[in-house]
Amino acid sequence: MKDKKFTRRKFVGTSAALMAGTTLMGSSVFGAPAILRSLKKPNSLINGVQIGVITYSYRSMPDQSAEATLKYVLDSGISAIELIGDPAETFAGRMENPVDMSGLYKLMSKKRANGLTGAEEKEFADMQAQRADYGKQVSEWRKNVGMDKFVQFQKMYKDAGVNIYAFKPRDTFGKENSDADIDWGMRTGKALGASHVTVEHPGDNVQTKRLGEMAKKHGIYVAYHGHEQQTPTLWDTALEQSKFNMLNLDLGHYVAAGNSDPLAIIKTNHDRIKSMHLKDRQTPAHDKGNLPWGTGDTPITGALQMIRDNNYKFPATVELEYEIPEGSDAVQEVRKCLEYCKKALA
Repeated sequence: MKDKKFTRRKFVGTSAALMAGTTLMGSSVFGAPAILRSLKKPNSLINGVQIGVITYSYRSMPDQSAEATLKYVLDSGISAIELIGDPAETFAGRMENPVDMSGLYKLMSKKRANGLTGAEEKEFADMQAQRADYGKQVSEWRKNVGMDKFVQFQKMYKDAGVNIYAFKPRDTFGKENSDADIDWGMRTGKALGASHVTVEHPGDNVQTKRLGEMAKKHGIYVAYHGHEQQTPTLWDTALEQSKFNMLNLDLGHYVAAGNSDPLAIIKTNHDRIKSMHLKDRQTPAHDKGNLPWGTGDTPITGALQMIRDNNYKFPATVELEYEIPEGSDAVQEVRKCLEYCKKALA
């Protein structure tokens, strides 16, 4: 079924239904919504290992507001997150995105995996052009927005029992971005309480040096995420450039890239990993599938037990990317992933 694009009007209506007649901000403008304050605070710190989730995992859910995203996290039983920028930025007043990001993600995934048809290539190019134009508008908006709303956002999540350990704003830390864009992203990450911001590894030593220097200025780490370009040495230069350059390792993509000993990179770089994504992908010999946990080739259990047994301090982040079964949704699937982690760490 094709994902529907939600307008701001639909988004508000869905939020109203979700909150079931409650006042969104409850008795205090700085507090969590009343319906969220009434829920039991989650705890996904399991035998010393912090299990988190990247909020990208909820991209298929209809309401992407700050309040709805928080409820998804709570309903999943998760107490710590890597925050994609959208819920926080819309909370702070950012203009609506005209691009169907869910559709764009699907095209991106298909392009990486099997390639696109001619019609899909045209659709992808059109969406990328819209996204670039929208990015310029957002960049202008960011120049004038203050940090107060982001501080409120962080307090709302914290009061509900959810810690924001990482922040990943869209289109902020790339080679084409200005220093002002990067400054904004790092200042906002700090306002949200994050220890680090995350970004795709640029494959450019000049850019990793630039980001490391700016991270030092702001007193926040920048952790580089990878897909199938990940190798044991991908991060070496960035790590040498600055102590503020770190890893946002993706164990599933690392396996799909064909690396033969996926646990070795954890052991070797544990002190430079700020967070690690978990998904269950197959090796190239098994077609690199992205599968429900426990059915692929990624040593999720071994990785979690290594973190536990060696008292490593970085969080393990659920990233839901396998196909959601009929009759389920992202919240239920993230909850299943959390249960998998609990069994692994029992």
